[in-house]
Amino acid sequence: MNTESLDNGHQHESLHQCVAQALEKYFLHLDGQPTNELYQLVLSEVEVPLLEAVLAYTRNNQSKAAEMLGLNRGTLRKKLKQYNLL
Repeated sequence: MNTESLDNGHQHESLHQCVAQALEKYFLHLDGQPTNELYQLVLSEVEVPLLEAVLAYTRNNQSKAAEMLGLNRGTLRKKLKQYNLL
């Protein structure tokens, strides 16, 4: 898989573009309402599908998933518990 783009049908979009578009939509829907902890919101929204996809790819092999993510296995397990993925 090309790390710079995701196949979205016939259209290729970078992960950067997908996040930017999602944030634009989020801000539009705020309609002037205040928001806080946006950084943590974005991280949790991105981390969960990332962890799920890597675990699926590695067939739930946490050692391989941790290596693939560049995390130690303890950190991976902590994140899996944090998001109730264990």
